[in-house]
Amino acid sequence: MRGNLARGASYLTRGAGLLKHPSLRAFVVVPLVLNILIFGALLALGFSYLSDLMDSMLSGIPAWLEFIKWILWPLIVITVSLIAGYFFTTVALIIASPFNALLAEKAEELITGRPVNSLEGFSAALASIPRSVLRELVKLLYYIPMALLVLLLSFIPGVGAVAWLLLGAWMMSIQFVDYPMDNHQLSFSEVKSAVRSRRLSSLGFGGLVALCTAIPLVNFFVVPAAVVGATLLWCEELQQ
Repeated sequence: MRGNLARGASYLTRGAGLLKHPSLRAFVVVPLVLNILIFGALLALGFSYLSDLMDSMLSGIPAWLEFIKWILWPLIVITVSLIAGYFFTTVALIIASPFNALLAEKAEELITGRPVNSLEGFSAALASIPRSVLRELVKLLYYIPMALLVLLLSFIPGVGAVAWLLLGAWMMSIQFVDYPMDNHQLSFSEVKSAVRSRRLSSLGFGGLVALCTAIPLVNFFVVPAAVVGATLLWCEELQQ
């Protein structure tokens, strides 16, 4: 497999560093505010039910196997956190997708020094909302069959968390790389092919993004950093 896991993960941290650049600050504000509002509302709702969910899942364990709860508890928390993190991120990205595409455009112009000529300002981003939402739904339909398969694997002890992490890494990479590639009018099939062409770098980047989306407070800020990080990945490895 081509690419490098560590280099792939570094794109997220480098993307976070570029958010402070004066030419990007204005384009970070809207996605960041939307992300905080959406994540805040969904996380508050989700974690209010987490304790009840855990109790119901573990209630069937007999008393003499009580020690197993201490093994299953972290596995269930990790699995639920990864699923919830991806779900919350998907909702946030559908709503903020036009502004993420605009941020990817400005980031690519900063990285390459060349104009992208895709979205010109916030008014163009607003006008592109129907197309952006449709693109997000295409990605969601691609994700659902694989998620159902991984859900079945979750019943195998020790396999579920790993399977969700790998699926989350793959989908987060595709999710965010799609923004700069869509700005160049490239199809979703081309996005998948590009990500496969540098599989290790893509999994390294997507894996770190998936983990960050499962961490409360960190997930508020990971989306803008991931948009810029994916643009770096596109410019340095995926663009042919």
